[in-house]
Amino acid sequence: MTKTVSFNQMKDGTAEDYALLEELEKSYLSQTADRILHALALQGQATLDGYKITRLQHGLQSATRAENDGADIDWIVGALLHDVGDGLAPQNHDRFSAEIIRPFVRWEVTWTVEHHGIFQMLYYGHHYGWDRNARDQFRDHPCFDTCATFCERWDQASFDPEYPTQPLSHFAPMVREVFARKAYDPAVMREGDVLGL
Repeated sequence: MTKTVSFNQMKDGTAEDYALLEELEKSYLSQTADRILHALALQGQATLDGYKITRLQHGLQSATRAENDGADIDWIVGALLHDVGDGLAPQNHDRFSAEIIRPFVRWEVTWTVEHHGIFQMLYYGHHYGWDRNARDQFRDHPCFDTCATFCERWDQASFDPEYPTQPLSHFAPMVREVFARKAYDPAVMREGDVLGL
């Protein structure tokens, strides 16, 4: 049986309680990649109706395109997970997905995933009466062109059921590698590696 803390309210916790929680959390944190891979697999079962492929297939296709373009592991995992938030946060899935990857990938990958939703409106916003150029508010941001490229090459193009796409098992080692990194490691969070395709 797992030992438990002594408190019913966090403010009543002791140093020993929090040392116990810190120790127990290590195992939980080490399983983050497994939970993410499970969430991705679920996107292959339940998806938004109307598309020719599932959300899982879309993520896999986006990641395959990124890998085929010679992108590094941060971009490949970012492309794979850019819509992972769809199931729990469909109205702000881009920000939800960005928060999942934020501690483990470079800042420009997170920024791109966080803003890809508004950048994607270029392709369909006018059909809903929305401002398809809403992304222009970020025109002076250093990641504007990066996000535009991400959307054009890897996101909006990845709804093709005929595209030769790598399976989840191909990307699983990359997900495990990225999520095994030390969270918020300054060596990973560095600036300056914008996408140059």
